[in-house]
Amino acid sequence: MSTATFASRLNQAMALRHMKQVDFIHAASTRGVKLGKSHISQYVSGKTTPRPDIMRFLAATLNVSEDWLAAGNGPMERGSSSGSQPDSRRSLDLTADASPASSSSSSPSSSASSSPMPDSSSPTPASSPKGHPMRRFTKSTKLDNVLYDVRGPVVDEAARMEATGTHVLKLNIGNPAPFGFRTPDEVIYDMAHQLPECEGYSASKGLFSARKAIMQYAQLKNLPNVSIDDIYTGNGVSELINLSMSALLDNGDEVLIPSPDYPLWTACVNLAGGTAVHYLCDEQSEWYPDIDDMRSKITDKTKAIVVINPNNPTGALYPKEVLQQIVDLAREHQLMIFSDEIYDRLVMDGLQHVSIASLAPDLFCVTFSGLSKSHMIAGYRVGWMVLSGNKNVARDYIEGLNMLTNMRICSNVPAQSIVQTALGGHQSVNDYIVPGGRIYEQRDYIYNALNSIPGVTAVKPKAAFYIFPKLDVKKFNISDDEQFALDLLHDERILITRGGGFNWHEPDHFRIVYLPRIEVLKDATAKLTDFLSYYRQ
Repeated sequence: MSTATFASRLNQAMALRHMKQVDFIHAASTRGVKLGKSHISQYVSGKTTPRPDIMRFLAATLNVSEDWLAAGNGPMERGSSSGSQPDSRRSLDLTADASPASSSSSSPSSSASSSPMPDSSSPTPASSPKGHPMRRFTKSTKLDNVLYDVRGPVVDEAARMEATGTHVLKLNIGNPAPFGFRTPDEVIYDMAHQLPECEGYSASKGLFSARKAIMQYAQLKNLPNVSIDDIYTGNGVSELINLSMSALLDNGDEVLIPSPDYPLWTACVNLAGGTAVHYLCDEQSEWYPDIDDMRSKITDKTKAIVVINPNNPTGALYPKEVLQQIVDLAREHQLMIFSDEIYDRLVMDGLQHVSIASLAPDLFCVTFSGLSKSHMIAGYRVGWMVLSGNKNVARDYIEGLNMLTNMRICSNVPAQSIVQTALGGHQSVNDYIVPGGRIYEQRDYIYNALNSIPGVTAVKPKAAFYIFPKLDVKKFNISDDEQFALDLLHDERILITRGGGFNWHEPDHFRIVYLPRIEVLKDATAKLTDFLSYYRQ
């Protein structure tokens, strides 16, 4: 199947039927078909092609031939004898119930539905030596419940615009380097000095020097019962999240994850065969976890609670009292705790970060951190995880962790070589997070600027470098946050990440990265103000 031809025909059919992307979502919901906003966006943009069952659904909803939509060279109309034939019973069944929910998606006239859409670029379908249609290879169904909109359909559109020469201001990803944040000189010097010694593999868990420095850092954070064998280095925290979920979950196991979340957590749980169950964080209470909501979602299938503190995307910092309530809940239900603390050295306003594992010596905890953000070296991919507390209850799980760790051989050795240097001595990040420092001042600016825009409110972040503002959806008539992000991109050349990309349940939030200098943020917020002065979805 030609992805480009499929996308072209899908867009042509949607235009002919006066359909929008959201109409497919409504129709899928009616039919019980699993189809997310990000999936249909990827189909429309030509990023990917659907599985056969989704292709049948799309064709039936559009009332076109499945073969034609799948880039075959038959006519457009359904029921033609040309080309490959879909299962007629299935097609008729889908057609009966797949009319779009939108009032603008009225049924096409019979003359329109019977007119083929010419496409001279359509290739002849490949055939096997026996004359049967060539086998198609589709992506795994495990990806059906996976999204990562931090780099998703809207980002793809931004890349297309940039390819045509359009400048786009990227406020969608926490990557310090493009905004002028530099790696400490001592870190670069030490890596260069040690490169000749980093040509071979390290031990699976990492270099002794790196793990020793991480162990000592864990001791300073009061993590209980940690030895050097409990330290695992990774190619960023992302790799270790994936590894830790794969080692733990069987099909149907549940993990409590915050909403909003960093979407990799949800994705890794689903990819491992588990079920991500989202507990709410309360915007009215500084975005702290709603403990009652968390408690209500624990079942006999729940294995663990994920805590993201400091939080991405909200910038919240959880106080000890809130963390203690989570520990008490985990203790009551005998749950593991996974704590993502990658921003623990980016805390402002004189506040202190508390590691939740320090409050749970009797529970099994896995704590994640790294150097990507605090040392402005996201591209080096330096992350780690620390096992602490009651490891006796997790011996079999730890065996699984070790197996997967061995299978990936080791993490980046040159990056490991600078962990000891980075964690010791002067911490340059401290200069950024105090009054007069870049991150502190940019945080204050974006917070005040956003709250001055009619229809926009935001909670002041206490850590990290993100803010998660709320839109008045009634004022702006917003029902689709991905469409909002696309419209902002097209009109003002500003790239943000929609709230739904963080598994937030309403189309009323988006995330801004406030790493750019204040003069750039001023320009961005002025454009956002102008955009919202006229925008109605």
